[in-house]
Amino acid sequence: MTQLATRKPGQGLALGISEQLRQLIYTGEIAPGERLNEAALALRMGVSRGPVREAIRILAGSGLVTAVANKGVFVRKISVREMIEAYELRALIFGFAAQRAIQHVTEEHRQRFEKLLAQMDQACEEEDGSRYYELNLAFHALIMALGKNERSQQLYNDFVNELHLFRRGFFNSPGNMRKSNAEHRQIYEAIQSGAEARARSAAERHVMSGHQRLLSQID
Repeated sequence: MTQLATRKPGQGLALGISEQLRQLIYTGEIAPGERLNEAALALRMGVSRGPVREAIRILAGSGLVTAVANKGVFVRKISVREMIEAYELRALIFGFAAQRAIQHVTEEHRQRFEKLLAQMDQACEEEDGSRYYELNLAFHALIMALGKNERSQQLYNDFVNELHLFRRGFFNSPGNMRKSNAEHRQIYEAIQSGAEARARSAAERHVMSGHQRLLSQID
């Protein structure tokens, strides 16, 4: 029996609503620290409050929103200190995955890498920050998958979920997108050439360079 067939009635609707809410949060239309009003969101989306409530539970499970006793559910708001700590740990995990990716990369993966890099170049030329951001996530996800370590991947995903609200707007800068993709190419070239130490260091530098670019914008 497929996963779709075993879903409870309304679960697919809740998943769709959770994705809509996720995009509203990522774009800043629902701001960090803002309370999610079930009734208002249900009215806005033309549904009952039940699917909205379930969608909010889905977002809470991903760490994007936080429930506060007797007050409601709020969009997660992290401090600059928490952001810095998350970046430092994310860099170590990403470097680890890039080094291990060399053991598992295939020709099919190489083609996927090259396609993503080309698509990100195009997004840079078109100054499409939203498109670049999604492709960037896919590039990182491919490396993490090739790392073949479920625990590190879960930790990495947790950090990425925390950092979305800081990072999304940063990719609207064409200069930052180009620097980011140049770093992606260095990581890919190290992976395909089998240079484990270089792949690891390039991946760690890439994450920390992104951290520095983000801090400069916050400042």
